[in-house]
Formats: sequence, structure tokens, C-alpha cells
Amino acid sequence: MSHAEFPFKASPIHVSEEVLNDLNRRLTSVRWPLDAGNEDGYYGVRRDELKALVDYWIHEFDWRKSEQAINAYEHYQVQVNGVPVHFMRKPGVGPNPVPLILSHGWPWTFWHWSKVVDPLADPRAHGGDPADAFDVIVPSLPGFGFSAPLPDHPDMNFWKMADLWHTLMTDMLGYEKYAAAGCDVGALVTGQLGHKYGAELYGIHIGSALKLDFFNGERAWDYAGGRPIPEDLPEEIRNQLLELDRRFASHLAVHVLDPGTLAYGLSDSPVGMLAWILERWIKWSDNKGSIEQVFSKDDLLTHATIFWVNNAIETSMRVYANNNRYPWEPSHSRQPVIEAPTGITFVGYENPPGVTTDQRVEHFLKTDRAAWYNHVNITAHEEGGHFIPWEVPELWVQDLRRTFHGRR
Repeated sequence: MSHAEFPFKASPIHVSEEVLNDLNRRLTSVRWPLDAGNEDGYYGVRRDELKALVDYWIHEFDWRKSEQAINAYEHYQVQVNGVPVHFMRKPGVGPNPVPLILSHGWPWTFWHWSKVVDPLADPRAHGGDPADAFDVIVPSLPGFGFSAPLPDHPDMNFWKMADLWHTLMTDMLGYEKYAAAGCDVGALVTGQLGHKYGAELYGIHIGSALKLDFFNGERAWDYAGGRPIPEDLPEEIRNQLLELDRRFASHLAVHVLDPGTLAYGLSDSPVGMLAWILERWIKWSDNKGSIEQVFSKDDLLTHATIFWVNNAIETSMRVYANNNRYPWEPSHSRQPVIEAPTGITFVGYENPPGVTTDQRVEHFLKTDRAAWYNHVNITAHEEGGHFIPWEVPELWVQDLRRTFHGRR
């Protein structure tokens, strides 16, 4: 599909001065908590660390510079079955680019894909084979980023997003067949595409391999699933297990049980919003103890501003509650559940307790999750954390290309 054939008119991203001025006013009038006795971060994000980032937000961060970088790509605003959808596009450069839709996670934005878009779309310019080119479509999930506000769809969840993506790619953009990839929540969206629409996909590539019913059930908010810690665990593995619980427990519990209550604070205070998502960026990335190993201050604040200017924190968090409230149901009873050929990228920072990277693939194949997928390419890397295409973009691109090589 050429530029001339693309069915929509580009709409560059632009945030009004009024919105940016309001943000600045709120940042400069914050009332800080004491944060006494939290030098070790035991109680959460440390005030001095957050205050330094907020001061940078006020005095040094330049949204217009970020906006300019974002607008180096094509952007579109469309309605898909009445749902507002923003997407970024980079046309493929090669003999037969495959359409590829990339689905992000939480607290991600579409911009977390920015490091892989160019090499996926134009392999030759990045030392690759132009035969591996993709026509890259990068939407903001409904209720996230510029796919907001979402007043008429308070029930949005991952499997409903998959239906929207399929409508977007086939009915609206006219692709007869396409590829899909995703991480975190986006991996569930992508997995659902591979389940419900597998025959119309070249395949999928994901950064995790959860069962699609992960959020089903009465205690989906309990990361540990109510399981006690075995008494005979070696201390090192026990500590890893507790660290993993602590990494995700509050996030899942609040987002599944009462995200709307938290949203009153986070929608009103950009500092409160930044604190909540910064903690996840810190705890979930493989940053070796320094977040700026992974995200510069400008990176952090670009993503945070995208959340803030669209008042999207409430609807982004509510997806978790809706994944549980409106549980996933299978579209067919065939096995594997996800029939589309599936590639998986695992990263060392998310290794299960007691499992090393060189054991990761074998360990996965022995779990009950493996049988859900028609897996054709599984790779485990020592480096990288939760934000895979941002943290290890070259490895993600290599893995994804391998998944789709020979499948076009």
C-alpha cells in the first residue's frame, strides 16, 4: 500500500498551550507528603527522587521537542466501531512489506515502540534484508494516550481491543492478511488476535505468553493466586519469589479491584500520576539500580506527558478491572487455543524464581501455558526487562523477523 493509497489523512500530534500551561500550574503548586523515614524506598517512590524529576519537568523538559520527534512519523485519528483510535504509521520499504500492528502495555504508550519502528519498516537502512520489511501500524490502546477520551465504552478490555484491531487492519486499512506483535496487556490483545482471527494472520510475536484467561476468576487480583510459599524453598529462591510478589501485587490488586478510586488522585495531580507510573518503570525495567540506564528524564516525561494531556490514566488502569469483569471466553474449541504461528521473546529480568535464562525456554515448555500457543520461535535473552522493545530493541527486532521469516 503506497502513501497515495492510504485511506486516511494524516493528523500530526499537537497538544495545546492551554493544556501545557495547566500542567505547569499543577506541577508548581503541588503539596508534598513528608515521606519521612523512606530513605531506602521501602514505602514507595522517594520524595527527593520524584521532586528532582518534577523540577526537571517544570524547568527543563520540552514537550515540543518530543512532539517534533513523534511527528517524524505519520499519525492518524480514526473511529473504529465508535471507539477513538490514534495510530502511528511507518510505511514499509521493501519488495513486499507485511502489515504489522504493534500493541503496547501498561504503563506504556505507543512511543515505547519508537526504537523498533524504523528497523522493522526499513531493514536495509539498518543492516537488514529489505525482504523483511513491515508496514508498521502502532496504535494507542483505547483509553490510553491519544486514543482518548473513552466516555461511551467504559467496558473496554483486551479482547474487545482485539476485535477493534482486526476491524482496523482489515475493513478500514484493507489488509487481507497481517502480522501482530505485543507485550504486557498488548500481548493479550495480540494473543486474542491469534486465537479468534488466526487464519487471517501471518502470525504473532509476543513478549510474554500468558493464558488468555489469566484475568478470569474471583481472585484475579491476587498475583500469588492464594498459594502459600513452600517452607522448604532455598532462601535465595524464596527471596526472588517475594521480590516478584512485591513487584506486581499492589499494581494488580488496585487496578483490578478499584482503579477508579485511585484515578481521582492521579487525574488531578500530575505528580501523583507520575509517582504511580514511575514506580512501575523503576521496578519493572532491568535498570541495574538506576532508572536512567533505561529511561532518560526526557524519556520518562515524554511518556508521562502523553498519559497526562489526554487524561488517560483512569481508562488505562480500568482495562485490568474490565479484563476480570468481562471475562475472556474462547471463540473456538480447537487446540492450540492460539492457532496463529507464535514467536515469544523472554528476558532475564522476568525469569521465574529459580529459573536461569538458559533454562527459560525448557521451563516454559513444561508449563500449562505452552500448550496454549502454536509456538514456532522461542528465545530467551539475559538482558532486558518488562519494556522489551524499548530496553533491548535490536534483540526484539531480530526475534520478530525470525518469527515471520518465510511466513509471508
